[in-house]
Amino acid sequence: MITLDELKMNLNEVKKELSGLKAALNMDSLNSKKAELLKQQEQEGFWEDMKKAGLVNKEIASINNKLEKYQKLEQRVKDTQDLIDLSEEMNSEEEFESLDAEIKALEKEIGEFKISTLLKGKYDANNAILTLHAGAGGTEAQDWVQMLYRMYLRYAERMGYKTREVDKLLGDDAGIKSVTFIVEGENAYGYLKAEMGVHRLVRISPFNANAKRMTSFASLEVMPEVEDDADVVINPDDIRVDVFRSSGAGGQKVNKTDTAIRITHFPTGIVVTCQNERSQLQNKEVAFAMLKSKLVELQERERQEQQLALKGDIKKIEWGSQIRSYVFCPYTLVKDHRTNYENPNIAQVMDGDLEGFINDYLTKAN
Repeated sequence: MITLDELKMNLNEVKKELSGLKAALNMDSLNSKKAELLKQQEQEGFWEDMKKAGLVNKEIASINNKLEKYQKLEQRVKDTQDLIDLSEEMNSEEEFESLDAEIKALEKEIGEFKISTLLKGKYDANNAILTLHAGAGGTEAQDWVQMLYRMYLRYAERMGYKTREVDKLLGDDAGIKSVTFIVEGENAYGYLKAEMGVHRLVRISPFNANAKRMTSFASLEVMPEVEDDADVVINPDDIRVDVFRSSGAGGQKVNKTDTAIRITHFPTGIVVTCQNERSQLQNKEVAFAMLKSKLVELQERERQEQQLALKGDIKKIEWGSQIRSYVFCPYTLVKDHRTNYENPNIAQVMDGDLEGFINDYLTKAN
């Protein structure tokens, strides 16, 4: 049974969290930045450069979103305090339970909002470009790529992000050999950049007639989508642009003309491909944006490695640098031992719900 004193104490904790959130957001700085951007909008000729205007408007919308979200949380805390004062006279157990649920919801939302304020990297607020590649394991690895692809799509959906597929190469028998897609939304890169690396799956193979335990690998590259970065200059002499016929389901013109684009960057060896757009020009624009994003990610990686080298702890982000293992066994092998697992996530994986496990992990990790 929830008591009035407990409600008051819990709400006081929420107020402290809200105060900490206000400090983390630096409200004065946000309002000053917004005023500065609004002045830019009023300048003559502002709308002549549509690209720059779009970036300014996007930043204003981001600031407005943060301010409105904080104001709504602040108002909900005030309303909850008023309801607690009123319920003190009513002394209703049902009312106490309702208030307790609201306080817990506020605590969760403030915590999630506070985490987003920590994403202050140069590109953290940008969209993210993700590329999955099948590694060792053949058809098993290709199936693993398809599973991971679906997981990240569902995670993006739960976060309210939009996704757009750029390139996909299907497996010979099943699954996907490689796929590139863009996750569009505020702080998408900030949340997903930690997922970069090699993901390992251990399971009883559905493709093996003897039901052997198999290990598969898939790598994930995560890059920020960069609109315009003065630090990245692409020399036309350093690249080769190839055109070829798109694969896939096809449609009017898509599989009848050379619309797909492949760009090779000689100094770094980076190769990017785009074939999902309807015209060669659109594919070329997306491919160049992807190349620029890869070069930005490469610069960031080199900078991080230099910092780690100065600290005396060098840990490269590269193929084979396994960041996570997923041990996935059929329910029949462990059903008698489920009660031994106190962690519900472990029990969930042992029951075979890998999809639910990964989504829960990503949500809690972020």
